[in-house]
Parts: sequence; structure tokens; C-alpha cells
Amino acid sequence: MAIWLNEEDVRAVLPLGELIECLERTLAAFSAGQVRQPLRTVIEAGLPGTFFATMPAFLEAGPVMGAKLVTVFHMNGRKGLPTHQAAIVLLDAMTGSLLAVMDGRYITEVRTAAASAVALRALGRSGAKSLALVGSGVQAGSHLAAFALVRKFDDVRCWSPTEANLRKFAVAHPEVRMAASAQEAVRGADVVVIVTSSVTPVVESEWVADGACVISVGACRPTQREMDPRLVARGRLIADSRAAALTESGDVVMAMAEGYFGPEHIAAELGAVLSGAAAGRTSETEVTIYKPLGIAVEDVAAAQLVYARARSGGRGVSLG
Repeated sequence: MAIWLNEEDVRAVLPLGELIECLERTLAAFSAGQVRQPLRTVIEAGLPGTFFATMPAFLEAGPVMGAKLVTVFHMNGRKGLPTHQAAIVLLDAMTGSLLAVMDGRYITEVRTAAASAVALRALGRSGAKSLALVGSGVQAGSHLAAFALVRKFDDVRCWSPTEANLRKFAVAHPEVRMAASAQEAVRGADVVVIVTSSVTPVVESEWVADGACVISVGACRPTQREMDPRLVARGRLIADSRAAALTESGDVVMAMAEGYFGPEHIAAELGAVLSGAAAGRTSETEVTIYKPLGIAVEDVAAAQLVYARARSGGRGVSLG
């Protein structure tokens, strides 16, 4: 019998460390051709800057099948509501029967950070000690938690365009040092994580040190970008999905239109790096850039993990 799992249920049964390992396997399977999923379908939701997307996927391992429905309403922050909300439908891949419907907001939050942690392990230098966070919202906090499971940083700096949000974030995370500007946060950092809602570049190439690992999480539409195109051209560019990056990422699409590089500049998908089919970092001085768009199979794999743990723990409300 199918069950409903609310956000409290999902939080209770989804350990971040286990999710990181789950997504490492899932991303490798995706790049090995063991996943069937289309590019997400995105429509405007009636107001400027609002989107509704559908994201189905089938993963051979398991097998696992399902879909996420996600909305992005950036003005929700002013109403005290999440800007990103979602629901995930999990199906029995052998019969097509409904297994569960679950709140997908928290899964979206943590699977994004968990995938970035996988990328950090694969693309960051082993001796990385300093972390710059550009942005102080939900993703900044989730990335800080995920990264703590794979790296120990001696110096963590954060800058946000909204000073009140930055101060609130620093109070919640006393290990974080507030920076007066994005440039101050980024200069000299071994790892730079950009988690903003900006639609124009917030990090310049000259701020980024040789050997840094840059993870650009925001700007997921072809008309948006958060990196200086010179930085994207300079770095070894790794995507979660090559097809998605060439279609959805403004950091890639607009830089290509401006003549900075061609499609071949995407060196590899992260899953291919994880399996050894492609190289990740090729030198200590190389700048590596991970540009995730967020792919459906990550959500479906996370939902399967949640469902299995919820069933064994007796959580959820019957939909029968």
C-alpha cells in the first residue's frame, strides 16, 4: 500500500553521509548509460521568474522509477515560504504501481549539497583547507554540512549580498567568517561554492586562485549565470549532465554564444570521472569547475533510500 511522507518523515530517515555515497553510485550509473531520463520540462508558472518543472527518471540499479515535480518562486522568501518546493512520486519499476508520494523540498536541498560533496572529493585538491561560500541561504547551510563529511576546512568565509542574511548565517554557523565582499571571500580560497539566486556573474576569474575547485550551484536557466565567462573558459569544466549543461546552463550557453568556447569545453560528466572513464583534475594548478543542473535520477535515488528506511522504520501515512 502506498504511503505519504512529509518533510519531517524525510528528514528523520535520510542520513546525509549515506546520501553522499548513494549519489556517487547514481552519478556513475547515469554517465555509464544505466539511467533513462529526458531533460526536465520547464514552464513559466504565470509570474515573472517563476518556474514549474517535471523530472522523471528510471535507474536500472534496483530498478528504481519515479518523478519529481518542482516549483521555483523566488519571491516566496519575502512571504516566509521556501523558494524551492517539490513533491516526489516513487513507483514500483516492475509493475508501475505507486509506492510513495513524499515532500521533495528537503530532498532537493540535501541531494544538491550531497552531489557537490561528491564533486569536491573528485575534483578538489586533497590538501584544500579554505572554503569560500558566496551566498548565505538554504544551500549555503546544506553545503557546509555536506562538506564537513568529506573535508576538514581551517578557514571558512562567506559573503552574501544581503547583510542581514549573512549575519544570521554567521550566528548559526560560528565557524564561518563574514567577508565584506565576494572578492574578499573568494581570493585565495581552495574551494569556492557559489549558491546564489543571481542571474548575473558574482565571481570574477581574477579572484579565483590557481588550483581552486569552483562549484557553481545557482543559475539553472539558459538566461542566467553566476560566473564570469572568462572563469568558465579558464577552468576544466565538469557537468553532472552534458546534455543539461548545453541546454539549461546560462554559464555555458551564453559563454558559448559569446565565443569563449564550444561544446567540447565540457571536459566530462562527473559520473565518468567517478568511474575512471574520464579524468578529473589533471594538475595541482588547474582550476576545476563543477556545474550541476540537478538531475532527476538524483531525486529518485534519494526517494528510494527514504522509502526503504521509512518502511523499515514504520514511518508514513497510508494512502490506501
